[in-house]
Amino acid sequence: MVIWMIWFIAAGILLVAEMLTLTFYLLWLCIGAAAAGLVSLAAPDAVLVQVLAGSLVALGLTLFSKPVVSRFRASRGFKDIGTDIVGRQGIVVQPIEQGRYGQVKVGGDTWSAKSAQNLAADEKVRVIGRGSAIIEVERWEE
Repeated sequence: MVIWMIWFIAAGILLVAEMLTLTFYLLWLCIGAAAAGLVSLAAPDAVLVQVLAGSLVALGLTLFSKPVVSRFRASRGFKDIGTDIVGRQGIVVQPIEQGRYGQVKVGGDTWSAKSAQNLAADEKVRVIGRGSAIIEVERWEE
């Protein structure tokens, strides 16, 4: 297999992983792998240059995008959809045990969830926190 194919396959895998996690970090690694793939098309035998190019692109995107994203999030009118979920009611789809993840449906979305309590399927829960892809819930008590 030609090395540029490996770089582009890696970029594709990272892109799919990014779509599943929505962290943007894997997107920068994806773009870095694609940059390494482009370098490998121009210089197929210079593997070190390919690795350096990919690493520098990914590192540069990581370092320089952080202030831009921070400014964007602080701008007036920005609304983070993920923070709206805190305080909402959900239903346990897959039981949650202490130290293990389960699944909770909030609105029309299903989230991986953790809790300090053991929660059975079909219990009503309140979302008390949200990480990048995992929410924290507690038993809904009125």
